[in-house]
This record gives sequence, structure tokens and C-alpha cells, in this order.
Amino acid sequence: MALGDAVPRKCAVRSKAWIVDERGKVIIGAGRLQILELVETYGSMLAASKQLRMSYRAVWGKIKATERRLGQQLIKPKSGTTRGGSELTPFAYKLLEGFRQLQTQAEKDIDLLFEKIFTPNLHRKSPPT
Repeated sequence: MALGDAVPRKCAVRSKAWIVDERGKVIIGAGRLQILELVETYGSMLAASKQLRMSYRAVWGKIKATERRLGQQLIKPKSGTTRGGSELTPFAYKLLEGFRQLQTQAEKDIDLLFEKIFTPNLHRKSPPT
């Protein structure tokens, strides 16, 4: 059997989804999702930036760019504290939930499509050459 004739034992499809505006500028994808999740977890953009090993300015810039593109605030100063910190806005929670749902459904749909299109062909022996 030649190398090109090898039949893969197990194949899977992987994909990434992100949402862009009308100019193709990122609104949310895996990176911004992670930033927002870390702000939610740690209550601070500074702590999120440290976890990501990114500069605070870079994290802040990504969030501000998304806020401009959506016309909505995603992160606000933590209420009831004088020590600083950040928290997500109700809109940010809706954005996170919607994007997570999109990712979950897209993964399910692409897995089914992959099975339908590729599985019959990947496990069929190639005709002799």
C-alpha cells in the first residue's frame, strides 16, 4: 500500500467562528470571548491581561474597538468599590451567551456535515492505480 493510499483511522473537522461588522472588523471571536470570560472571573481587565500575557493596553483596545463597532458598552467599572476593577454589562453577558450558543450549534452542524460528506469517502478503499 502506497503512502497516498493510507486510510485514516479517525478523522475530525475543526473550525472557528467569529463575528465581524460590515467592514470585516472583528466584533467577537475566541480571543475576545476569552478576554470577557477572564474579566468576569477575575473582576479586572488588568488581571485578564496578565492571564493572557497581553498588555493592558492591548486588551483595553480590543474591548473598546468591539464596543465602538456594536455601539454598546461591554465592561464597566465595578460598582460599590473604591479599589477599581471591572465587571461585564448585561449586554456583554447576552453577547457571550449568544456567541457560545453559536459556537456550540456550529460545531454540531459541521460535525454532521463532515460525517455526511467525508465519512463514506474516507473509509472507502481507493481504486488501484
